[in-house]
Amino acid sequence: MGNIVAAIAFAGVALSAPSVFATFISGAVTGGNSGGSFVKLFDPIGDVGNNNHQSPDLFGFDEEQNVFLASNLAVDLLPGGESGTLSAGQEVASHYIFFDPSVNSSVVGDVTFDSDIVAVITTRNNLIASDALVNLTANYLSPSLRGLESNDGVSITAPRTISVDFFAKSPGDYIRVLTQFSPTAALPEPGALAIIGVGLL
Repeated sequence: MGNIVAAIAFAGVALSAPSVFATFISGAVTGGNSGGSFVKLFDPIGDVGNNNHQSPDLFGFDEEQNVFLASNLAVDLLPGGESGTLSAGQEVASHYIFFDPSVNSSVVGDVTFDSDIVAVITTRNNLIASDALVNLTANYLSPSLRGLESNDGVSITAPRTISVDFFAKSPGDYIRVLTQFSPTAALPEPGALAIIGVGLL
């Protein structure tokens, strides 16, 4: 079981290190049989993954905000409905959404952000490739056991809103949402250090 940690020697995906503030505007559970609600997590996030939450709720938290991609990044869902690649130099704000119930159950919900959605990342390899965007107060357990399965769904239903339809038990469903510049996130402090990257142990 690997954990994602800061890795000084690993080439990163993102540059510039602003403080992170909330950029989720709202979220709601609208269906499914889990009986939960949408819960926004705040720093410090703590452990995420590997059946740590075991909850009927749909969770979300903000990751790195208003950073520039240092290299091209493959993504699984663009606003037009197709997969594709974001180009190096594009500015993004990153957000993590997950469902980690204790029993087989489903959740349908909507999440709205403060800026337009650029892309959604739903597959294991693309999540790993984008892990330089992680929230450094979170401990991402079992990073290889992430992403969605064939019976899960996610769609961009409005410029700033996604809808999810997850069915999960162990180890849960995990996705990353990238948006444009977040006006409610803090701006980088002068002289902020670059994020060098993250690695897997």
